[in-house]
Amino acid sequence: MDFADSAQELFDKGYAAVKGAVAGQAVERQPFMVGFARLCNDGWLQGWHERNGGNLTYRMADEEVRACKPFFLDEPGRWTAMGVQADNLRGAFFVATGAGRYMRNVQLSPSRNVGIVEINDAGDAWRLVWGLEGGGRPTSEFPSHFMAHSVRMKATGGASRVLYHAHPDNVIALTKVVPLDARSITRALWKATTECVMALPMGVGVVPCMVPGGPEIARETSELMKAHDAVVWAQHGVFCSGPDFDSAFGLMHSIEKAAHIHGLALMMNGGSGDFANTISDDDLRAIAQSLGLSINEAFLD
Repeated sequence: MDFADSAQELFDKGYAAVKGAVAGQAVERQPFMVGFARLCNDGWLQGWHERNGGNLTYRMADEEVRACKPFFLDEPGRWTAMGVQADNLRGAFFVATGAGRYMRNVQLSPSRNVGIVEINDAGDAWRLVWGLEGGGRPTSEFPSHFMAHSVRMKATGGASRVLYHAHPDNVIALTKVVPLDARSITRALWKATTECVMALPMGVGVVPCMVPGGPEIARETSELMKAHDAVVWAQHGVFCSGPDFDSAFGLMHSIEKAAHIHGLALMMNGGSGDFANTISDDDLRAIAQSLGLSINEAFLD
């Protein structure tokens, strides 16, 4: 290699590095990515994301895709089949946390810990178009997110864009002491604090203990999310949806706080659920009516 070739090679490497850095910063500064990183950090500060636990996905709006496309990879990753399919998500773009990446590190380096993936025209495979530097891939629970996005998009007329999965301590503990059915767990949450029914008037769905990350739990969760904004995974955590990051985080926070209060009340009452005072079913109806909310009557006496 002569001097000219060597100089050109050094220039090409330097140019590629600078281009990658500029592209990373341009996407990281987008408002949706700032909000994405903030939610990840908020969840970490709550203690809901031990090690690489939990994940977050966001369905991008068309204008956000247009703003980021100039900074996408020159050569996108290969198409990867998901084992699930959704017609209404053909050609969609998602922001997703990475498999094995830590939520606590997202704010430090979004381009390493978060990626943007494109869905193919068949609606059954994804490819990486930005981020997850160092050979990363989307969360192993991406199929669950994908199918839930499809269901929530249809159920909300396109309003739902965020899906958030976390491991909040008190909800997981709740699944060990309350019967594993949606009615029992919802009633424990609703009756813990008046705020919970406001945030969750349709209650929660409940999935029994299942192997995480596969198509089976994806289908089970998405079926429940036809009627619920949130689904509790027994011995595992919670799966929440919302139109924006504040809504999804707020829902998770409300569910976890109600579970915490329920647990505290049990301890103060010697383990008995026969409390001296509680929120009655008529109280729950009155709260919902005052706010113009439809409450899930199947969970009331």
